[in-house]
Amino acid sequence: KRLIRMAKVTVVGTSTRVVDADGLTIDELAGNVASKSDTISIAVVNAKAGTSEPWLTLHYDEWICVQSGKVVIELPGGEDKVEVEAGKTVHIAPGTRFRPTFPMDTSYVPVCLPAFRPDRCIREDEDAAGHKIAQKLKALHNSEAPTCRTSNTEDSAPEVLYHMTTKAAWDAAKEAKTAYYPPTFEVDGYYTHATGVPSRLITTANHFYQDVEGEWICVAFTRTALREAGIYVRDEQALPVGDKAVSEEWSQWVCPHVIGGIPPSVVHAEFPMKRDDGKRFLSIIGIDATDNGAENGGSKTNKRVRRA
Repeated sequence: KRLIRMAKVTVVGTSTRVVDADGLTIDELAGNVASKSDTISIAVVNAKAGTSEPWLTLHYDEWICVQSGKVVIELPGGEDKVEVEAGKTVHIAPGTRFRPTFPMDTSYVPVCLPAFRPDRCIREDEDAAGHKIAQKLKALHNSEAPTCRTSNTEDSAPEVLYHMTTKAAWDAAKEAKTAYYPPTFEVDGYYTHATGVPSRLITTANHFYQDVEGEWICVAFTRTALREAGIYVRDEQALPVGDKAVSEEWSQWVCPHVIGGIPPSVVHAEFPMKRDDGKRFLSIIGIDATDNGAENGGSKTNKRVRRA
């Protein structure tokens, strides 16, 4: 006899409210919280008129399906805004920096592939409410952004990258309208060190640069922006800076190395780095949510940037 198998139908999760803020609620229907699955996430977002999210840069594909109202997608650099009306769906490609705003009461369904996780979504929060949302999301997902990446998975090649340098060197490159190159560029092998995990910059700064005086900053850019400028990234093990070796504790790190300098035009945000009264680096203001100065946010061409 022919064996007929019935299709498998399984209830996989329960709607879970992951964001409950003034003017904005997010109920996850499937994903790492609601269904304990990293494959895909689906949610329902309700936003009041006049609210907005901060600037976001995603490490996944997202489809925004507008059920009612309107979502306005703001893009950096003064580009045209994208208006998505009720009944329409918009796709956000990985690496896109954007900000959703809501000119009227709006309900939409975001579908993320792979599923949303805090470490896959770079938020440029600039106020206490935004930082509170970020902290809750991290707690719900029961993990902080990873401190190192050790395999050739999608997470080993983060889209958003960070580099630290002295403010004087960066300002000089901007004033000269040329690409920025670190002091050890040639000695290191004609590449610029970077990371996909900004918190790791504090570790490396204290290892390599405590003796370098002055103000320091962290600049943020994407692989896509570099590629469009003809610059590529090579992911490999942590390598020395000049004549100073890396720490033995970094042996499992996978580090993005920019094959060339960094043109200021590809940088979408700048963040001050905080030091104590001595030489030690403490935090990156605007990225490290535990820092009291985080509410100052980063700067994009000397303007404040947001993220939600």
